[in-house]
Amino acid sequence: MEYMTTASTGGTRWLSDEEQSVWRAYLHATTLLEDHLDRQLQRDAGMPHIYYGLLVQLSQAPGRQMRMTELAKDVKITRSRLSHAVARLERNGWVRREDCPSDKRGQNAVLTDEGYEMLRRSAPGHVRAVRQAMFDRLTPEQVRSFGEIMQVIATGLEPEGTDADLPWLR
Repeated sequence: MEYMTTASTGGTRWLSDEEQSVWRAYLHATTLLEDHLDRQLQRDAGMPHIYYGLLVQLSQAPGRQMRMTELAKDVKITRSRLSHAVARLERNGWVRREDCPSDKRGQNAVLTDEGYEMLRRSAPGHVRAVRQAMFDRLTPEQVRSFGEIMQVIATGLEPEGTDADLPWLR
C-alpha cells in the first residue's frame, strides 16, 4: 500500500513497514486473545470476560466491595456499561448493590458469597486458558520483555488528573 508523503499530509509521521506489521500483529493477537478468553469463560462460567474482570476486582477490594465509580475507573468502562453489567451479575446472584454510607448519591458493588464461589470455581479454567494462549508460547525472557513493554505503554497512556473526557468518567 502506498502512503501519502509527510509533506502532503501536514507533517503526519506515518508508520514504517516494520511498525505497520507490528501494529497489525498486535491488533490481530489482542483480538484473538480476547475472543479466546471470552469463549472460555462463556463456556465454563456463563459470563463474558469483562464480567469475570469485575468479579476479580471486587474479590480483591476491601470487604469485597467498591464504589461503582471507582470500579468503572479500575476496569476502564463507562458507568453506563458497568451499570448494565452489574445488573446482570445481580440477576445471577453474584453481586449486589448497596447505598454508599458516606455519600447517599453513590452506590457500592458488593461481591456476594455466591459470586465469590463462582469466581473460585472458574479461576482455574481461566488461568489455564491464559497460560495456554499466552505464557506457554513465550520464553521467560520474552515474558519479562513483554511485561516491560506493556508497562511502558500503559504508563504513557495513563491519564493524569480527572479528565472529564475519559469514557469511564461518563
